[in-house]
Amino acid sequence: MAAMENWKRRLRKWRNRTARRLLNTRIGRDMLVNSVSPSILTMTADCGDHRMTFSPHDYIGRKIYRKGHFERENVERLLAVLHRRCLLPDGTVLLELGGNIGTQTLYFALSGAFRRILTVEPDPRNFALLQTNIGQNGFGEQITAINTAAGESEGTLDFFLNRDNHGKSSAIRQSDSDIATTVPVRPVTDILDEAGVRPDDIGLIWMDIEGYEPVAIRSMTPLLQRRTPFYMEFSPVFYGPEGTRAFIGHLARFYEDCIVFFEDREVEMKVTALPADEPQFDVLFFP
Repeated sequence: MAAMENWKRRLRKWRNRTARRLLNTRIGRDMLVNSVSPSILTMTADCGDHRMTFSPHDYIGRKIYRKGHFERENVERLLAVLHRRCLLPDGTVLLELGGNIGTQTLYFALSGAFRRILTVEPDPRNFALLQTNIGQNGFGEQITAINTAAGESEGTLDFFLNRDNHGKSSAIRQSDSDIATTVPVRPVTDILDEAGVRPDDIGLIWMDIEGYEPVAIRSMTPLLQRRTPFYMEFSPVFYGPEGTRAFIGHLARFYEDCIVFFEDREVEMKVTALPADEPQFDVLFFP
């Protein structure tokens, strides 16, 4: 009997060691997060220099669990470009439209590049986690989060919550499985006024709002007139050929030059030369 119990203990130890080794690999972490029970609503990960709370059932949350971050390299790449071009003066404010759960928000805060961050997020699920992540990392004084969409006029907006990827929630329905809801909407200029931020204070606009960019941009003319550095996800797949041409024309009224970020390279070009036939890409407009 004693020999049998000893053998069982040794087997359990071997099993646990093997499981730990497996679950400490990307494949193992992927297996684990994909098998989390639906009753587990959130998880919190120690990501080294910050903590991140996320839904394990969301695309972004699963990425954080597997990799320890979500596209942090995009923030670092952008900051490097801005520094190289002397476009990051001290003491400015970051305006982030599409804060999601605070991934990029925290990466910008950790960089120390801005004295203050104003982040706007309409999805109520994301906003709750955004507030949690700001608070648990001690950035409550530096980051102001506002639960609204950015649009041309104040009111409410039909909004569609993506079930599997909360970063794909949008004012544009993308799937029949999207959950329809209503969210507040406000012009960017009104958002800045309420937060006590002048257009002159903004050092960078970061925008990723899933196809609603042309509408939001029409509410931030003072920022565009100043030619504030402006980084956005540009999505012809949402705008359509005619809408894309019109959007490029509108942007070209304020900016002449830009850098397009493809997966494997950066290409500087005139705004009028933006690749309208690409489905989606990131672009930095600069003075």
